[in-house]
Amino acid sequence: MRVTGRLLFVLIAALASLGAMSEQRPDQPISDKEIRIGNVMPYSGALSEFGAIGQAEAAYFDMVNARGGINGRKIRFITRDDNSDPTTALELTRNLVETDDVHLMFGSFGTPGNLATRWYLNEKKVPQLFVASGDEELSQARAFPWTMGWQPSIRSEGRIYANYIQAYYPRKKIVVLWQNDQFGRMLYKGIQDGLGDLNRHVLVDIAFDIGDEHLDGHVSILKRAGADIFVFLGVPSTASKVIRLAASLNWRPVFIVNDTSASIANAMAPAGLENSSGVISAAFLKDPSDPAWKDDPAMKDWFAFMDKYHHVESTNSSAALYGYAAAEALTQVLKQCGDDLSRANIMHQAASLKGYQPSVALPNIRMNTSPTSYLPIKQMRLVQFDGRSWQPFGEVIETAFTEGAAR
Repeated sequence: MRVTGRLLFVLIAALASLGAMSEQRPDQPISDKEIRIGNVMPYSGALSEFGAIGQAEAAYFDMVNARGGINGRKIRFITRDDNSDPTTALELTRNLVETDDVHLMFGSFGTPGNLATRWYLNEKKVPQLFVASGDEELSQARAFPWTMGWQPSIRSEGRIYANYIQAYYPRKKIVVLWQNDQFGRMLYKGIQDGLGDLNRHVLVDIAFDIGDEHLDGHVSILKRAGADIFVFLGVPSTASKVIRLAASLNWRPVFIVNDTSASIANAMAPAGLENSSGVISAAFLKDPSDPAWKDDPAMKDWFAFMDKYHHVESTNSSAALYGYAAAEALTQVLKQCGDDLSRANIMHQAASLKGYQPSVALPNIRMNTSPTSYLPIKQMRLVQFDGRSWQPFGEVIETAFTEGAAR
């Protein structure tokens, strides 16, 4: 059974701090003493909560510049708002390449926008690096040698949850609530791939749209199905509502949420810490709102960075930490470039990472790339929320990942 909810997009004003970013200063001179980086983000619209990624990246490059830049060059980070519209993303990307003369595109958000710009950037031979999407289609080295992902594949993440269910609950009934877009579909596809014959245990799956007004009805339907396992695939703001709704119905299934929604500050706490206790997820980065990391040196550096360079209301944004980690990885690539900032060398260095560990990644999570391997991070850890902190269990998982460079 599949039910698709109504679509309700809530327009949110662009984040106020964007005024300080490079898109507001188009008259800045272009020189050989800078590295120009283009970026497209949903600073407004239904997915504006992920605009925090671009804000953190801008602040990170401010920090890099304050420390002297990279190999004697300062970073000019030019970030634009596409409102999650692929057509707008393509238009903005063209302008960044043809008018702003960026060396590369970096970290643009979302699968539809990155797919819309991929052909253009590969034709122009402009690096499309570390895209903020876990779709394996954006890590096809042979077919699109100028486009590279960053985060773990979301389809592989789905297989991790399927493998967990197979190992611990092979005879239990399952219900799924998944976001009705490419992101949600690929996560659910990974679960279906991994479950194989056990897909017969999926009693109900419901697709919902961002801003869906009928979450209470969806959760009620899923409870009445009589399942033991509830899988949620979506964004943190919806995850918190769903966890709270399930608790209000006195329903305590085995609760699995995807990595994007596994934020204590943005999902578990708003849902109620007691309601969220026991939730299972998979992760590759530390959660800045997790007290387990309060004495971790890398997280101390994160909070110092937030205090000095990124003045926002909360330092606990997982989206901001994601942007910080991705910008740190790009900085490593640019350092490896030395004095050769040609687009070909930028791409070569991005495809030459060996065992690089972002400072805020979970222990033993490392980046590895090659000319035929464009999935930089192919590891995750299963974690369970104990009402206060995420507790890892099992080993680092690599077996769920497949190479995305074969086509």
